[in-house]
Amino acid sequence: MAESLVSPLLEQITTIATQQVQEEVTLVVGVEEEVEKLTSNLSAIQAVLEDAERRQLKEAVVRDWINKLKQLVYDIDDVLDEWSTAILKRQTHEEAENQAVSKKMVCSFLPSPCSCFQKVIHRRDIALKIKKVSERLDVIAKEKARYRFESDKGIEETERLIMDGNDLEESYTATSYERVRHSTVELSSQGHFPVSIYKAKNLRSLLMINATNPSLGATLPDLFKQLTCLRSLDLSRSSIQEIPIEVVKLIHLRYLDLSYCRKLKSLPETICDLCNLQSLAVSWCDSIKELPQATGKLTKLRHLMVDYSGVAFIPKGIERLSSLRTLDRFPVCSDGENASKAANLGELKNLNQLRGSLWIEKLGNMVDVSEAEKAELKNKKHLQRLALWFDGEKTELRANEEALIEALQPPSDLDVLHIEDYSGIFLPNWIMSLTRLTKLELVDCGNFEVLPPLGRLPNLEYLELMGLKQRRLDVGFLGIENVDKAYINEGELARVPAFPKLKQLKIWYLEELEEWDDWIERRVGEKDATTSIIMRQLQELRISDCPILKLEDLEPRL
Repeated sequence: MAESLVSPLLEQITTIATQQVQEEVTLVVGVEEEVEKLTSNLSAIQAVLEDAERRQLKEAVVRDWINKLKQLVYDIDDVLDEWSTAILKRQTHEEAENQAVSKKMVCSFLPSPCSCFQKVIHRRDIALKIKKVSERLDVIAKEKARYRFESDKGIEETERLIMDGNDLEESYTATSYERVRHSTVELSSQGHFPVSIYKAKNLRSLLMINATNPSLGATLPDLFKQLTCLRSLDLSRSSIQEIPIEVVKLIHLRYLDLSYCRKLKSLPETICDLCNLQSLAVSWCDSIKELPQATGKLTKLRHLMVDYSGVAFIPKGIERLSSLRTLDRFPVCSDGENASKAANLGELKNLNQLRGSLWIEKLGNMVDVSEAEKAELKNKKHLQRLALWFDGEKTELRANEEALIEALQPPSDLDVLHIEDYSGIFLPNWIMSLTRLTKLELVDCGNFEVLPPLGRLPNLEYLELMGLKQRRLDVGFLGIENVDKAYINEGELARVPAFPKLKQLKIWYLEELEEWDDWIERRVGEKDATTSIIMRQLQELRISDCPILKLEDLEPRL
């Protein structure tokens, strides 16, 4: 829809104006009149787009007018994006200077003349670009009067280019390449990279498929220099070993997917200058050991995917990423050579937009409980799944882990909880407050003396117990420990709810488990389900590697 091309430009102009007011400074001086004219012309054109779109099917001159408008709209978007980026960089630079002022008091009052000169040149360059696109739009706006359009709304068309690395060197004209916005390139191991794609200067998205060719890495510096309008770049599953520093040229980039690049060893610090980056994926990048130290500069970042990668820690400064919605894995690094570079748990405090899954690993006795308290996980209202993995070195200081897990209280609406390798004797008190919990996994928590009354969790559908040292699963586990056993045997269980929604129960490697209480023997698979409220919805029961558990009485009833 043409409407969807023009409307975002008007919104972007408003946003930039607001940014400048909030900053109390005009980054680009002398363009107020041009911006006002730009806004006026865009609004006037927006009003006639639907009529123009209808007529362009039959009228070649109208079709040509729309095509010129579309090309210009993309150019305007680039200029506005560059302007917005300059404002964001200025904010980031000022924050960095403020942080350094205490360390370099003298230098902070003596800015580099060369640096100031470069800033002036850059700002003047933006002003000239705004003036240029405004003049071009003025011409197109005046042309619309010839066609006497009716005021209404319009639609858009998107041009795409699908390329094979082995051909298509000359099948597109220069004009055709200029109109390409989205491209998919399939690069086989024997093919060559189609350098003709460099002609698509206005390309917005690039997807590489089967990019196992070893020559791809060598082409990236030129690709980044040529395709500077890219918003989305997908290099996932490719054979690249590094991202060149020229990635800094992609100032408009929003989405960068490097997942499954198993040979990729590192990311350059220059990637942290991509102020508009919203999504960065390095999942399954086994060879990457750390993220750039200045990752905290990516203040627009919403999604940071590092799951199943070699990343050993999240760098300091993550607390600045207050818009972050996805952080699937947070390795704690409280000691060792990387401790000085690693973010601590307390830096999660400001990340209250986190949603989906969060896996916190390498928890242990070296982790400061006060940092866990600062994280304020309970304020992450959108978080759905939480995993706590205590895989640090084990000591006799179990009390620290018990205090630590107590401090990591999640939001009450949590859906899934996984606790692994925890050495405490008791589960945290907050676990029974998770009334919306549907899935609970307790793995290799070998010191539990007593399980809490998990049967009272009203929405629990899946329960997995693995590697525990329980000897019995009794009425305390059900949450009916205060009910007289004789009363239970009289068939009055309907008054004592336990696991009302449980559908799957899996028990693995409980090597010391000797027996169930007789509740399970009578109730699992019982025909008269209306009188039983203990696991009344149970559909699957799996028991494995429990060598001393006697199941003779249970088997006929399953």
